[in-house]
Amino acid sequence: MTFDTQHCRALITGASSGLGAEFARQLAPEARALFLTGRRLDALEAVKAECLALNPQLQIHLCTGDIATDEGRGRVLENLQTSGFQPNLLINNAGMGDYGTVATAEAGKLRAQMDLNMTALVLLTHACLPRMQRPGGIINISSLASTLPMPAMAVYAASKAFVTSFSEALAVELEPDHITVTCVCPGPTPTRFSQTARRPDGEDTDRGGQGLLRIPPQQVVAEALQALRAGQTCLYPGFGVRCASRLFRHLPRVLLRVLLRRRFAKGSV
Repeated sequence: MTFDTQHCRALITGASSGLGAEFARQLAPEARALFLTGRRLDALEAVKAECLALNPQLQIHLCTGDIATDEGRGRVLENLQTSGFQPNLLINNAGMGDYGTVATAEAGKLRAQMDLNMTALVLLTHACLPRMQRPGGIINISSLASTLPMPAMAVYAASKAFVTSFSEALAVELEPDHITVTCVCPGPTPTRFSQTARRPDGEDTDRGGQGLLRIPPQQVVAEALQALRAGQTCLYPGFGVRCASRLFRHLPRVLLRVLLRRRFAKGSV
C-alpha cells in the first residue's frame, strides 16, 4: 500500500525546527494545507514564511504548545476542531533526549522524554485516526538508537524502541483502513537535538563514530517521504545507517553488551 503526498493535508509536530521544519518545507510545494505545531511561535512563523514563499496558495495553520502535556495536546486537538482541519497525513516528529546516566538525571526530564516520545505520539495518533481522511499516511520518527540499549541515553533509546515496535504493529492494524504507516530511524542528524539533550553541567555522550553515520536533515526527510510513497514500513535513511542497523540487530547480545560496557567505560573516564 502506498501514499500520494500530492495535495496532502499534513499535521506535523515539532515543526519549529529540525526535521519537522524540513518536512514542512519539502511538502510545501505539493501540499494543499499544513498544520504545524511547536513550542516557539516565532520559529513556527519563520517556517510558515518559508513555506508560503514556496507555495503562496498553501493554507497553513499554526498551534503552539507542549504536546508532552495533556494541556498541550488538548490545545492541538481543539485547534484542529475549530479550524476544521482534517489531515490525511500525520507526521509525529516531536521528540527529545537526555545525555547522561539515569542515576544522575533529573526526574522531570526523564518523565518529559517518556511523555513526549511515547505518550504524545500514541495519544495524538489515536485522536487523529477518527478524523483522518482516507487514503491516509502516518510517519513516526524513531531513531537508529532504537536498535540498541544505550548507556548514557537509556531512556531515549528505549522510548525509540517503543516507537519502532508501535509503528510496525500499527502498520498492520491500519492497512485495511487504507492508512500507510512508515517508521523512520535516522542516525546522527544536525538539528537542535543535541542542544536540548545536553545537561546544564555540560554532560554529553560519546560521539565516536558518528561522523560515518551523519546525514543532513534534507536527506532524512527526502528518503522518509519517498518511503511513505512506496509503502515502506521501516526506513533507516542513509547507507551508513542502513548498514549499522543490520549489524546492531544481528550482533549477538552477549558481544553487544561487552562492546557497550567498553564504550561506556571509555566515555566515563
